[in-house]
Amino acid sequence: MTSTRTIPIFVLALALAGCSAGGQPPTPTPGATPTLSPTSPGQLVLLTHDSFKISDAVLEQFKQANGVTVQVLRAGDAGAMVNQAILTADNPLADVLYGVDNTFLSRALDAGIFETYRSPLADGTAPALRLDDRERVTPIDYGDVCLNYDREAFGDAAPAPATLEDLAKPEYRSQLVVENPATSSPGLAFMLATVARFGESGDYTWLDYWQDLRDNDVLVTAGWEVAYYTSFSGGSGEGDRPIVVSYATSPAAEVYYAEPQPAEAPTGVVTDGCFRQVEFAGVLAGAKQPALAKSLIDFMLSADFQADIPLNMFVFPAVPTTPLPQVFVDNAAQVAVPLTMAPDTIAANRERWLGEWTDVVIH
Repeated sequence: MTSTRTIPIFVLALALAGCSAGGQPPTPTPGATPTLSPTSPGQLVLLTHDSFKISDAVLEQFKQANGVTVQVLRAGDAGAMVNQAILTADNPLADVLYGVDNTFLSRALDAGIFETYRSPLADGTAPALRLDDRERVTPIDYGDVCLNYDREAFGDAAPAPATLEDLAKPEYRSQLVVENPATSSPGLAFMLATVARFGESGDYTWLDYWQDLRDNDVLVTAGWEVAYYTSFSGGSGEGDRPIVVSYATSPAAEVYYAEPQPAEAPTGVVTDGCFRQVEFAGVLAGAKQPALAKSLIDFMLSADFQADIPLNMFVFPAVPTTPLPQVFVDNAAQVAVPLTMAPDTIAANRERWLGEWTDVVIH
């Protein structure tokens, strides 16, 4: 595969890949706290994950309109970011936190790190994305973690899988690569999808399903980059496994960054069993610039910011009336019925599920 077909890792590792990072949040040390210069009266600080990306011109609109500079403070993945915000709650590092998703939302809300704020633009977001009825956080974008497959590896004689159940069939033996849910955002989302689909009781549970995947020679990698680029055979992948856990929007990124752009994405999406991740922003309690922080939340729901999301972070904007780039319309899969789970259910069970998954799949 030539370098012209290689998608930059920081791009195709979508915002949601960096944002949720695995199951158990890393334990920060005092030395891991980001160094921050003193906040000046005209400075707003945004705490976010490493995958945050927005156009300079769009951010400049906010800065010019409010007469403010914006310091973007990156704190690793979402688990590390939330940990930092909790540990520094008495003297917050920033004014706004962006990038906590539904897999870590309850942990952040229970810690009381956000100030209640309802943006006047909040009614424009999709109602299904508003997961906090106390309006401490505002949905900004969402993405679906789905199985991707190499189109060249499948055809009429050997069709691609259509359901999660298909992956346990003999014809898909040694074809699937997944990410470890303890160390990877899409890996965690895929594990949650299997819990939501198969449940914990009955004749066939989610752990029975994972035992079947293990028996069918599933490959587990630590993170998305290795799974997609090293083990997966489709698109920018260089491996020999034609099915990978990735995103509904990955084919759009494959086309967008290819030179020349192909008429069809080299990868397809299995829209059954996708797990929806929603990213939120909130005003941090004790923010030094609370008024400006609220203005930034409003700006994140503005037409310009929402329209800038797809081709920067390769996720969908939370405001459904936002026009999508044509490459998204043509190549990003729309998941009609994603699997979801209440954030408090995830928070209450995540660590136990991770332990059970490890016992079945890794041990």
